[in-house]
Amino acid sequence: MDPLTWIGEQLDQLRQADLARELSPPLESVGPTCRVAGRELLNFASNDYLGLAADLRLIEAAVQSLRDVGIGRGSSPLICGRSTGHLRLEQQLAKFEGTKAALLFATGFAANAGTIPTLVGEGDAIYSDSHNHASIVDGCRLSRAEKHVYPHKDVDALERLLQDGQKYQRQLIVTDTLFSMDGDLAPLPRLGELAEQFEAMLMVDEAHATGVFGRHGRGIVEYFAADHPQLHDQVHVRVGTLSKALGSAGGFVCGSQALIEWLANRARTYVFSTAQPAAASAAALVALQIVAAEPGPRRNLLRRSAQLRQQLQHQGWDTGQSASQIIPLHIGSAQQTMKLAGQLQELGCWVPAIRPPSVPPGGSLLRLSLSSAHSEDMLARLLSALEVVRPSGPA
Repeated sequence: MDPLTWIGEQLDQLRQADLARELSPPLESVGPTCRVAGRELLNFASNDYLGLAADLRLIEAAVQSLRDVGIGRGSSPLICGRSTGHLRLEQQLAKFEGTKAALLFATGFAANAGTIPTLVGEGDAIYSDSHNHASIVDGCRLSRAEKHVYPHKDVDALERLLQDGQKYQRQLIVTDTLFSMDGDLAPLPRLGELAEQFEAMLMVDEAHATGVFGRHGRGIVEYFAADHPQLHDQVHVRVGTLSKALGSAGGFVCGSQALIEWLANRARTYVFSTAQPAAASAAALVALQIVAAEPGPRRNLLRRSAQLRQQLQHQGWDTGQSASQIIPLHIGSAQQTMKLAGQLQELGCWVPAIRPPSVPPGGSLLRLSLSSAHSEDMLARLLSALEVVRPSGPA
């Protein structure tokens, strides 16, 4: 008997529930439009929020790096994989975030999954928002610390948990700053106060906010710190990614010099992974310069996102508490969500259907991801398509 027979049976169950994933068709280019199965579609599935992934300035920097130092690094950063390009990027990331130091990881997932277990372990406690990204969830599991999952953004529930936490040696509060499926913002000022009150570490993941929010594009910490300057000191660990608004690839952690040295010694996803290609760092360096010099794209992105949310709500769609360039259209049923995604694709719009386990059971949604590269005409075409497919009655 084939010992893998159970896999086919489990896949059949997923298909029957409309929860099976299929590999996405290969795309030869990135941008606000894409060609899928021979058809040109408006792309509302990408996290390329500033349209930098195909920016010629990033491409030229990456190509020059490839010519200078090649593609692969050949080893982990602690052996011989770290390049001068990696060092320059780490220095610029620390400057960008206003911290003492930074450390590059191969991916954003690796940054979260590696950092959390270096901060807490057996005898410690983690307090994690129920809507945190899977990389945070897996990092919590790997840590072997006692896990407390508080209801989404419920700071009162978190405070009650922290009041019972005196038995732990160390405590860590961890949250996304901009939630990837909901498009809403974490209540960081209150989280900072609680971390200070209960002497807990506060770790935030700015993956979807870096480059988009804040006066200088540094993210939600900067956004809230405009009115709560103490937040800079209350957030101890800042995680980010190069693969979304910055248009490159890789993840990073920013914080104190001691924190970065500790991660370099103990974060297994750093110690035991080959360093990212230097070309990715070269591209990311240029992206940071663009974010600093060109605030217009992120301002336009947030302005258009706010306008689109109002128009969608007027059509009758439930956009939840979105306050960003990520706009969910809450549907509920996985079957209905898949149906709507298919209809939108027929009308020329690629809007991904998000189903469990990415969201809770019964919480399936269509996820709109906007980019500064989307034109007003593209958004108008999206609205027209959504008006056509909108279910009768509440969405």
